[in-house]
Amino acid sequence: MTLDEAIAALKAKAEPGRSEQMAAYHKADRPYLGVANPETDALVRAWRKQLDLDTRITLARDLWHTNIFEARVGAAKLLTQARIKPDDTPAWDLIQSWVPDFDSWAIADHACMAGQRRLTADPSRLDTIEGWITSDHMWTRRAALVITLPWTKQNHPTPQETAARDRVLGWAATYVNDPEWFIQKSVAWWLRDLSKHDPDRTRAFLRDYGLGLKPFARKEASRHLPA
Repeated sequence: MTLDEAIAALKAKAEPGRSEQMAAYHKADRPYLGVANPETDALVRAWRKQLDLDTRITLARDLWHTNIFEARVGAAKLLTQARIKPDDTPAWDLIQSWVPDFDSWAIADHACMAGQRRLTADPSRLDTIEGWITSDHMWTRRAALVITLPWTKQNHPTPQETAARDRVLGWAATYVNDPEWFIQKSVAWWLRDLSKHDPDRTRAFLRDYGLGLKPFARKEASRHLPA
């Protein structure tokens, strides 16, 4: 599978008029082909089955460099899987290399979903994520919370999972006075998901730091807390 073949396959799934709609919706200055996400997903699932890991990493890198919306989404999806063998540095390094390019939530979230699998496979990689929380790049700061969302999901976390959860909550505490809407939203998202599995920790965070959040973020964070 070459880059040209992958782009041709994406273009074959484009819908007339959809690219203009996507450009208006995402508001990021880049090419849009007009491919619906389920179509991109179906193509990438087939590519993942056909291609070995080295080829997928190369194709993902090349797709990302095109700056085409669907190509960047496809690049992230190529590396979104629970197990990558061997799970050494190339896939993780490639995902990390994309973070400074983040400029919209959709592409960032797809890339973070790929990163989530690599983090849960090797939680020591949280040490790298900690360096993101003080970045001057807003999307990098936001990514630190989006990529760590798996640690909100456990009903009965292990001691290691609890430590990771508390570590990320410590990062979130440094964000509460950040005026950026997307940063406030990322804190609210993390707390909202956590509240479904650990309401006590969520309440404690809101008690200690909630007044620093914007009202919409406080409301979102507490939306699923039991009365």
